[in-house]
Amino acid sequence: MQAKDILHLYEEGYRNFSGLQLAGVDFGGQILVGVNFAGADLAGANFSRSFLTNANFSDANLSRANLMFAKLSGGVFVRTMMTKANFQGAFGVRADFTQASLSGSRLIYVNLRAAQLGEANFSSSNLTGSNMRNAHMSEACFDWANLSGVRLSGANINLATFRGANFEQAFLNGLHFNDMDLSGVRFKGARLKGASFKAADLTSANFVEASLQNSDFQNAQLTGANFDHAHLHRAKFVKADLRRINVAYVDWSDADLTDTCLERASVQHSAAMSQR
Repeated sequence: MQAKDILHLYEEGYRNFSGLQLAGVDFGGQILVGVNFAGADLAGANFSRSFLTNANFSDANLSRANLMFAKLSGGVFVRTMMTKANFQGAFGVRADFTQASLSGSRLIYVNLRAAQLGEANFSSSNLTGSNMRNAHMSEACFDWANLSGVRLSGANINLATFRGANFEQAFLNGLHFNDMDLSGVRFKGARLKGASFKAADLTSANFVEASLQNSDFQNAQLTGANFDHAHLHRAKFVKADLRRINVAYVDWSDADLTDTCLERASVQHSAAMSQR
């Protein structure tokens, strides 16, 4: 079945196209609001600039599909295969991507505000500049993903994984990264005011120029982390491991370093800190 056949049936009022073989079909710029493509093979299909509001793609194959600037709000992509798909500029507010596979996908400047992303796989994907405020990301995988400049305030990241991720210049105020493996993660220039990293593994993490006022690193592993030029006013490092950290030109004023280990730490030209 070709695109023109689907579009003709859609105009006649049909909405159920589940399970069809539609690999490589071209729906660019079309209106397919509320369409049902559940279980369909749409690998390599073109949906760029299409209107897919409230569409159902559950269990479908959208690998390498083009969804650039598509309207996806309210769409259902549960368990959908979307590896290496292109979502650049798409609008997916409140869309459901639960357990979807988006590894290696391009999601630059996508709007996923309040979207359901639980248990989804975003490993090695590019989400630069995306809006994910208030999204539900519990148990999702973002290992080695590029999250530079993303907006995540209000998101639920409980049990999500971010190994090797890039959060440079991201907006992460108030998020809880407790108990996570964040070794080597890049937070350069990120906004992390009031964020919590309790008992997290931040070995060799990069916090250069990050805003960390009132953040909490209690019991965190920070060996070899770099805080050069960071803002740590009133940050808490109670019982944290700070061996071999770099803290040049850092504002440590009123930071709590109770029972911390600062062995071989490099502290240069930094503001006063408090060891309570």
